[in-house]
Amino acid sequence: MSLAPRAVLVHRTTEYEELLARHGTHGQAAFFLAARGRSVDAVRERHERTRRALAEVAAAVPLTWRQSRVERADLDRFLFGPEDVVVVVGQDGLVANAAKYLTGQPVVGIDADPGRNPGVLVRHRADRARRLLPYAVEAGATVDELTMVEARTDDAQRLLALNEIYVGPRGHQTARYTLDLDAPEVPTGAPEPQASSGVLVGTGTGATGWLRSLWEQRSSTLALPSPADARLAWFVREAWPSPATGTSRVEGLLDPGEGLRLTVESDRLVAFGDGVESDALELTWGQTVRLAVADPRLRLVH
Repeated sequence: MSLAPRAVLVHRTTEYEELLARHGTHGQAAFFLAARGRSVDAVRERHERTRRALAEVAAAVPLTWRQSRVERADLDRFLFGPEDVVVVVGQDGLVANAAKYLTGQPVVGIDADPGRNPGVLVRHRADRARRLLPYAVEAGATVDELTMVEARTDDAQRLLALNEIYVGPRGHQTARYTLDLDAPEVPTGAPEPQASSGVLVGTGTGATGWLRSLWEQRSSTLALPSPADARLAWFVREAWPSPATGTSRVEGLLDPGEGLRLTVESDRLVAFGDGVESDALELTWGQTVRLAVADPRLRLVH
């Protein structure tokens, strides 16, 4: 007997809840914001809209389904099952936060505060959840298969991300490493020692964010990939030329099967995805990390 689907509602703590946790009461939070020229009323209104959206989605879960909730901070400890329908209620970035922990489950993005979010990944309003949830498990459901990026170390550590993976120092120190293009069928030349602020490798979904800022900053002529494009773009941040380090390889594209290989020559670097520094791979001297197109894709319900 197969299990009934489980709706997993992914949400995050609101700014108002964070203020209450810090200051204890509504009045203290209001005083804190007023001293900085802000109103607690606007923050509370956004909180109420988010909570109403979450309640509306929860009420729309079919009665025969199971239901669970997980806060963003607990995603790395939550066990998703193959029968889950993941319902992200919040901002676009929350979809990316959840994506790395999934293995093909359908994802429904619900915009908790329409008008404030771009709505690239949270495409639907809460009042559509009652129709979307049963639709997500239908055989003919339309989903967008979004490319993800993977980092894999030489000791079998693995990290997935929907937007981008950053490899570099935790602070403002210089990252030192040797960069090599791993493309078995394409001659790539000699590896290049580099000193930089780190390396960013991202997808077409991430090409609207951090990747694009680097692309525009250097007036790059690279054709950035689209979200469903099975290619990655990569950029080296602030590469430094010296007698021992080069700057001839600072950007490029990776097709499926190709990878960017970094061999660490610093005491400690990190690799983290989609801005979540708390869930990072620790990289030490001599360790190698390869960044490439990931096999899993995010299945976002259209």
